[in-house]
Amino acid sequence: MPSARPPLPPVRLRPDAELARAALAAPVLARAVRLARWAGPGRPAGTGGELAGAELAAAVEVLGLAGHEDGEARARRAWRAALGAGLVEVRGGLPKAGAGGVVAAGEALPLVTRGGPRDVLGLWSDALEAVCAETPAPAGRGGVPPAGTAGPDPRAGAAGPDPRAGAAFLDEVLAALYRLTVSENGPGGSGGGPVPLPALAASVIVPDGMGEPTDDVLEQVSGAMTHLDGRFRALAETGLVEYRPVDRALLADEAPEEPEPGELDEDDVARYGMVRLTPLGLYGLRRRLSASGVSAPAVGDLAGRDAGELLAAVGGYPPQAARAETGRWLAGRDPLDAARALLAAAKGADSGSPLRRLHCQQALALVGDGAEPAVREVLDDPELGGLARVWLAERGAADVPPPPEPMVFWLAVDTIAAHLDADGDPDALRDLVEGLAGRHGGFFDQVWRVEHPSTPEVLEAVGRLHRDRRVAKDARKAAFRARSRVGARA
Repeated sequence: MPSARPPLPPVRLRPDAELARAALAAPVLARAVRLARWAGPGRPAGTGGELAGAELAAAVEVLGLAGHEDGEARARRAWRAALGAGLVEVRGGLPKAGAGGVVAAGEALPLVTRGGPRDVLGLWSDALEAVCAETPAPAGRGGVPPAGTAGPDPRAGAAGPDPRAGAAFLDEVLAALYRLTVSENGPGGSGGGPVPLPALAASVIVPDGMGEPTDDVLEQVSGAMTHLDGRFRALAETGLVEYRPVDRALLADEAPEEPEPGELDEDDVARYGMVRLTPLGLYGLRRRLSASGVSAPAVGDLAGRDAGELLAAVGGYPPQAARAETGRWLAGRDPLDAARALLAAAKGADSGSPLRRLHCQQALALVGDGAEPAVREVLDDPELGGLARVWLAERGAADVPPPPEPMVFWLAVDTIAAHLDADGDPDALRDLVEGLAGRHGGFFDQVWRVEHPSTPEVLEAVGRLHRDRRVAKDARKAAFRARSRVGARA
């Protein structure tokens, strides 16, 4: 799966026990377990371990799928899941000679009833991989491109689709679904809202930077929708997704025309397919992404790390996720020890230090009154003294000494630098800049002298962001003086 994209925000996963119950209730795994118990020792299997003929018909009956349009396909899928999860194994077959084998109970079968939640989730993950592995290459009108490219798939030739291309394309789509889910829904872990199938297909196929998609690209999106409709019908049985299929009336010509978003209401859009990642699916896709080398963090990953690692990591998290991760890190720690560790980790003059101090201050707010002794210990520290005074004042503490003037200006620079690095709401950043610049008389006459590594960059940002032209001009002059001062010392 691809990883050359912005980092993913962390997700809050449901408890393992809850996910394990969902896994056991998922149709594919439930059917796989039923078939494993039904098959018993000695049942014949075909070449490669598949069920065929009378055995397949019997499996359909056992699963209660007789009379279903795709009953045999579901039974085959469940059997492949049973093999993939190790619930059954086939012994004695000679595939090259065309001979079958006999079924034996798999070593993993006892885990269904005797294993813990992680064991069950391991079985489910293996079953999911078996279902994903059956995926053929997309085959729509004009072909669907390999992941990340535009144009027909050159690998889908006369010999038939390349299954490796199908697996790569499905990986791309599932990674895109995960990214859409976690990016729009934060660390809640609920799985988020449904994603229209055309939008999901387009997110993988339409090249970055393309304004209006060409007819060829739109044709590829339509072909992908047809392909993905079948894939998501199968994946819905695993519990990975909830899926509303494409309206069959739209498939009469084998591929739906891509809808024009501005011309359709919600019901019209839903006819083209809607897919939603479940909490179990969120767990499963995060596991697949992590296994492929993609950084897909979960809330709680940093609970056992030190304070420096926590502050460095949450600097790249959205606010809600940073708060959730910090809360998990604090749980079970002594408040005073945690506060001292956070303050020590916040020190420094490196480029990431302002953002560390911002998140340290936010973390101390979660610690509560137990942090006060540690905060008072750093009142005279040139890097932490301003932060400490702000924290104490916000809590209504008594006997907070007034800050010396150099500390006031240093804190202003550090605060703006942290919010510039945080890349938050532009309007909120402008309000912060204007508030700090207007709070002190002669601000620009003093601030350019501040011994902070970010002083020139902060003053340049004030010059860009301040809405008062005169103030912005003063900021740019101060930035020039700060740059000249730094250059003279170099």
